[in-house]
Amino acid sequence: MDHSTKRRLVLGFISNWISKLATTIVQLVQVPVFLHFWSVPLYGEWMIVSAIPSYLGVSNFGFGNVAGNEMTMMTARGDREGALRVFQSCWWLITIICSSCIVLLGLALYFTPAARLLKLHAINPSDTKWIIFYLGCAVLLGQLEALLQSAYRCVGRYPYGSFIKSVFSLAAFGAMLIPVCLGGGARVTALVFASTNAFFTIVLCIMVRRDLPWIRYGWSYASFAEIRRLTAPAFAFMAFPIGNALNLQGTLMAIGYALGPTAVVIFGTARTVSRVALQMVQMVNNTFWPEMSSSFGTNDIALTRTLHRRSCQLGLIISFSIVAAMLTLGPWFLTHWTGGHVPPSRGLLSILLLVVIAYSLWSTSSTLLAAVNKHQKLALWYLFGTTVTVIFTYVLAKYFGLLWAAASLLLSETVMNMYVLPASLRLSHDTFPAFVASMFHYPQSLRPALLLARVRRRTAPGNPPEETV
Repeated sequence: MDHSTKRRLVLGFISNWISKLATTIVQLVQVPVFLHFWSVPLYGEWMIVSAIPSYLGVSNFGFGNVAGNEMTMMTARGDREGALRVFQSCWWLITIICSSCIVLLGLALYFTPAARLLKLHAINPSDTKWIIFYLGCAVLLGQLEALLQSAYRCVGRYPYGSFIKSVFSLAAFGAMLIPVCLGGGARVTALVFASTNAFFTIVLCIMVRRDLPWIRYGWSYASFAEIRRLTAPAFAFMAFPIGNALNLQGTLMAIGYALGPTAVVIFGTARTVSRVALQMVQMVNNTFWPEMSSSFGTNDIALTRTLHRRSCQLGLIISFSIVAAMLTLGPWFLTHWTGGHVPPSRGLLSILLLVVIAYSLWSTSSTLLAAVNKHQKLALWYLFGTTVTVIFTYVLAKYFGLLWAAASLLLSETVMNMYVLPASLRLSHDTFPAFVASMFHYPQSLRPALLLARVRRRTAPGNPPEETV
């Protein structure tokens, strides 16, 4: 792994950390500000209404992710014309789909009594429809932003694209708070947020054209054959949000049906704490993803294998470290976080943390499959594993209790590890014994003896500078 690759990985990890920080800031600031200027019923109904447009996030049918992978692999091997063909084809496809969704959304809202169906009282029926429409447009514009970020990613500037997106997200959130603080209602707030997002989408279009002159908007390179070629991997990406919903909401519903709402609260709060490690693992996945696409695109199998090993190693180190901290502080945090209303269960938390470790291995390893558009079988296995897990969660919860219900989550993680790891090892031309050995390997430069010798050389008086070749 050369110096430039290491530098991009470090910058990528930092940019992903900034992105998570921006999300955390939004979540922490939003609640007190809204509750200070709005009534509790109004803010509660805003949360309900604003959650509906998020389902439009699947409107690009996975083409944004697939296009990013394909463009990165093509650019890595010098095929910029092919990358431009993918960009223009997916640009027009996503534009047509999103435009159609906007029209259909408007028609659906016109004929649907949304406020009555959602049982809203603080937000009037007209405002409810406009809020959903404005926020829906903002979500749909985000699909084009994802494709624009792929342009930066394919030339090795993923950290820059990610950083710009974080800045724009914070700015849009800040703009949304202005009408809230000035006494504006929910409809005006939604309009300001959507307008700001539209403005930043235009800015990003201009930035991409300025920074990457070979990326051109138009249809001269667009090809229906290109879209048809990318259809299978694109649709496969849609299985992951469905599987995530089964894994998160599905298991909660199963426990609720079997044991009631109290068990749901105990299980849900413990799992929220345990999933802190998953956020860090996801940062590792996002950091290594572009580099895996690039190395595989140039057929550099040795680098692909190294990236796969190092990403899995880093993911496991992070998950084990956070799990150890959570085993120590988790029960205390749960008690104070819930104000003592939810009794902490060390046994339940321990099982859920074991699930996190199992997840971290296959999740990080699967990044290689997803990064090179070889994830179709992965998606099917994920849907199968999560579906079976929901069934087992209900049965075990009903007949054996909450701890066994938590243990059932290990089923999907075991299924995924059994498929993902062998598939990734085959793709990277690796063997299981060599992979396991690499998990305990660290660079010579980080060995204690060499680090100590380096420090001594630098601190010794009168030492001439080291010769470089």
